[in-house]
Amino acid sequence: MNGLVDAATTLQNSGFATWARGSAYAYPIANLAHLLGLVLLVGGIGVLDLRVAGLWRSLPVAPLSRALTPLAITGLILMIPSGFTMFAADARALAGSPLFRWKIALIGLAVANAIAFRRVWGARLDRWGETVPPAARSLAALSLLLWLTVAALGRLIAYA
Repeated sequence: MNGLVDAATTLQNSGFATWARGSAYAYPIANLAHLLGLVLLVGGIGVLDLRVAGLWRSLPVAPLSRALTPLAITGLILMIPSGFTMFAADARALAGSPLFRWKIALIGLAVANAIAFRRVWGARLDRWGETVPPAARSLAALSLLLWLTVAALGRLIAYA
């Protein structure tokens, strides 16, 4: 833990972090970009997860996945630099926050879940009609739960 706090302190004392904290625009723009990324990520993958989990069975999974997965990936990519900018501004406090550490761990788990889903089921999406294999449904439900928990933890960090 000391190494993490030391690294966070070094980051927080960097010129980048000073800019992120001190600029009238840097932090607010990063926050808005992070929110946009969250909307794209959870909106895209959330609708797909709900379909795979069993809703809207008349919608074919494969075309829905082709349309929504790039939006979700774009959202995640947008959240990385914006999240880093916000983290840098208050890195030491965030590194010591249990909510923040849970958020980061769950992001890792959610990304691993998405990769596992794609590796196991990605080539089979075109074959699914209204019925989706139970294991795929479980991974989709887990994905939705993980990403919504990550979003909730991100909001709660400000109040802890």
